[in-house]
Amino acid sequence: MSLADQRVVIIGGSSGMGLATAHAAAAAGASVTIASSTRQRLDAALAELPDTCDGFVTDARDEADVAALFDRVGTLDHLVFTAGAGLDQRPLRDLPLDQARHLFDVGFWGAVAAVKHAAPRLRPSGSIVLTSGIIGVRPAPGAALAAGGAAAIEGLARGLAVDLAPVRVNAVRPGPIHTPMWDGVPQPHRDAMAAAFAERTLLKAVGEAAQIAATNVYLMENGFVTGTVLTVDGGLLLT
Repeated sequence: MSLADQRVVIIGGSSGMGLATAHAAAAAGASVTIASSTRQRLDAALAELPDTCDGFVTDARDEADVAALFDRVGTLDHLVFTAGAGLDQRPLRDLPLDQARHLFDVGFWGAVAAVKHAAPRLRPSGSIVLTSGIIGVRPAPGAALAAGGAAAIEGLARGLAVDLAPVRVNAVRPGPIHTPMWDGVPQPHRDAMAAAFAERTLLKAVGEAAQIAATNVYLMENGFVTGTVLTVDGGLLLT
């Protein structure tokens, strides 16, 4: 299986799991379009990707912006959505509801907007891959909203698999994955955080973005998988 002569769009493709997926899809033969919310990150990502890749600045919170992205792309074979916003770990009682709603603007409603505008342009043999998270089935203290958002993405993927067939729709559920989001944590705390995550997995390790990328590519390539949530967590759910 390969992605030769196929067009892949990755929203959130300028860093972390999205950028790793762009590299993997390009290596599998695809022409890749990445979308990022900032010009700086987009340009930096395109500088390291092959010439078969292009990109656009797109605000996933703005439906008109998302619609314009797919107007520029035209027909495509696969959509991968990895974009997300940071967590707000304030207790729910301290979080105003208008701010709580904003936490869903990128990861959930952004995914909905992307699917809405990509679906009419997807070839019938194509696919959509959404991104949830292990927190949806194993919540951490202070992250109830994040858990709800991840679970909502998985329900959305299953529902869309029914609605959009024969286009395939799946979700990837990452466990602890080392991405640039960790870089904002001071080094000693980052090392301690990584060690704590690793200790909770069966493999005593944290994952890498390339392992999520390989899962995304598998779901694009395998034409008999739909409505599925694939867990990539090093066995965390079994501990």
